[in-house]
Amino acid sequence: MTAEKLSREIIAMRVAQELNDGDVVNLGLGIPTLCSQFVPEGRAVFYHSESGVLNYGPMAEEGEEDQDLINAGGQFLAPVPGMSFFDSGSAFAMIRGGHIDVTVLGALQVSEKGDLANWMIPSRGIGNVGGAMDLAVGAKRVIVSMEHVDREGNPKVVINCSFPLTCPTCVDMIVTDIAVISVEEEGLILRETAPGWTVAEIQSQTGAKLITSPLLKEITL
Repeated sequence: MTAEKLSREIIAMRVAQELNDGDVVNLGLGIPTLCSQFVPEGRAVFYHSESGVLNYGPMAEEGEEDQDLINAGGQFLAPVPGMSFFDSGSAFAMIRGGHIDVTVLGALQVSEKGDLANWMIPSRGIGNVGGAMDLAVGAKRVIVSMEHVDREGNPKVVINCSFPLTCPTCVDMIVTDIAVISVEEEGLILRETAPGWTVAEIQSQTGAKLITSPLLKEITL
């Protein structure tokens, strides 16, 4: 029997471990937005939004929402000391100027070379680029957080993306509900497994070949 997959919140908690003290971090839609709830203890992480916010904290509690304090996904943010606001043009200038240390993005597909496709599903014929292309190019490090397979059970980590690309060879790390994978010159390195999952089980749900790290371990928080 296959072990349970990690929840969206656990994926976000694992991604948050990758954020260093002083990092300026932009969070994409979906699972990435949850990362602001899990800042590692003892670290100051400055979350940035293309809607024009820097240094925001967790999402607002129910009943304390302020319509003027939102992230790029339209979710309400709790006010924190040092929070700053500016126009969207300045927010994108920060991205394009290389001032974002890490971006965490969702994905529809990631290739074995780190190509990212996350803005259009061809079968639906609709898509929304948003700030993803700017972030994929401008951020110093790109982490993808997503489910390992889609709703039909098709692998989202593939040899080549069949969906329109957001950006080629930009992804550095992939954190899913069953694995942590780094994208290296030699290929996709499987570094961590969800508890109870074997390498063979993870490979069976992956479209590209995984290289098992000699330091392979279980995901811990």
